[in-house]
Amino acid sequence: MAELEERKRIRIAVDVMGGDYAPDEIVKGAIYAAQKDDVEITLVGPDQILKAQLANYDISGLPIHCVEANEIVKEGESPALAIRRKPNCSVAVAAKLVKSGEADAMFSAGPTGASAVSAIQFIGMIEGMERPAIGGGLGNFAPDVVLIDVGANVDCKPYQLLAFAVAGSVFAKKLLNITNPKIALLSNGAEEGKGNESVREAYTLLKKSGLNFIGNIEGNDVLTGRANVVVCDGFVGNVLLKFYENMGDYASGWVKQRLRKYPPLRSLVALLFNKLFPITKLSYEGEDEGGGILWGIDGIVRIAHGASQAQHIAHGIASAKNAVEADIVACLKSDLARLKQEDKL
Repeated sequence: MAELEERKRIRIAVDVMGGDYAPDEIVKGAIYAAQKDDVEITLVGPDQILKAQLANYDISGLPIHCVEANEIVKEGESPALAIRRKPNCSVAVAAKLVKSGEADAMFSAGPTGASAVSAIQFIGMIEGMERPAIGGGLGNFAPDVVLIDVGANVDCKPYQLLAFAVAGSVFAKKLLNITNPKIALLSNGAEEGKGNESVREAYTLLKKSGLNFIGNIEGNDVLTGRANVVVCDGFVGNVLLKFYENMGDYASGWVKQRLRKYPPLRSLVALLFNKLFPITKLSYEGEDEGGGILWGIDGIVRIAHGASQAQHIAHGIASAKNAVEADIVACLKSDLARLKQEDKL
């Protein structure tokens, strides 16, 4: 961290070609971030596209640089094959900048698989984390709750769930300022014997881990704050998160339908739901603290929803900066090393 303190700005490598609205919204968002968040931006993409985009803005005095990457990973391509066949694609080059020390973090709104494969191949994993995991906050309804994993891993072994719990604990401590986060396994019952084989075995590992493990919780306890870190595989976590983040839209539509005979009241519904039901499009508007980080990578990798627009891109870059400042990678390394030394991982 001393090296970071000596530098004026944290450096973020931005994959300009990742996302539904790339490159326009990505570049616009990166410029917003450079203007307001005191970060140094390296835009990664085809040289001609970068020049054409930047010609639309006055960036004089802004800490914005360009690195050419002449290949692009397209939506629907196999991540592993794409990165192997296109080693100079924008997301891979961004990862290489982190590995070489030319960037402190990378950011991409492109396919999650391509970001994960690039990060694993070119940055590497932390010892003790076999697979990266994505942690997600649950917004204003549960501001002190982290759900991990929310989509990176479909099938998980028990010791991998333990590693996710360690990552979630670091998330809660370093980014949510919770001193001793309570950790729980998401299961179909609160009793120790509940859950599938992986969850039952993970329960035993977590009991012995020294973490503040409180046991299993069911779905009805996720938002209560009974646990600060809710651990599950990415299949369960992704289904739960997508259901949760769409509740606002469906509830708003249901109320509007009910009030269709009362136009004055109906017109107030959208405004009220935006204020009182703040989870609509949570996946790219509500990732306030740590959401979208690939935990377990030996560097900061921040991913974002493909539909992110400029304000979401700027927000994601700011959260990547926060993760660098919190030194989450070093903290996770330390906690995993301790468990390994104690023969608990």
